Amino acid sequence: MSLHSRLLFFILFHMIKIAVVDGQGGGIGSLIVKKLREEFGDSVEITALGTNAVATTGMMSSGADRGASGENAIVWNSERVDLITGPISIILPNAMLGELTPRMAEALSSSPAAKLLIPLNQEQVDIVGFQKEPLPHLIESLIKKIKEKI
Repeated sequence: MSLHSRLLFFILFHMIKIAVVDGQGGGIGSLIVKKLREEFGDSVEITALGTNAVATTGMMSSGADRGASGENAIVWNSERVDLITGPISIILPNAMLGELTPRMAEALSSSPAAKLLIPLNQEQVDIVGFQKEPLPHLIESLIKKIKEKI
């Protein structure tokens, strides 16, 4: 079943579950959660997954339905959502000053969920072919892609 067909099936038969993953202060994740809530209201279930409690709290205050922090929470939830979003560093082991563990990166990148990641350069990783855009523009592009998937 194609990704589009899978998402269509989920839309028809249950609420789409979106995991927003972020670390450190959770600022990027908070902006994503806020925009998702503005665009989709209560038609999607948003789970804030923070590498730490501060990140999770920030995303929760932006409108996430539920939240969890730490390695085990990210690993466990990565198998239970339909879509994963956040900065590209969430699939890079030891990113975010070491907060993103190799086990987290493996679980997120191996998850069967669709992944839509914001290409922010980090950890000496440059994404070739990507043009730098301000964060608000990247989040608008992310929301547009999520709308296309849904």
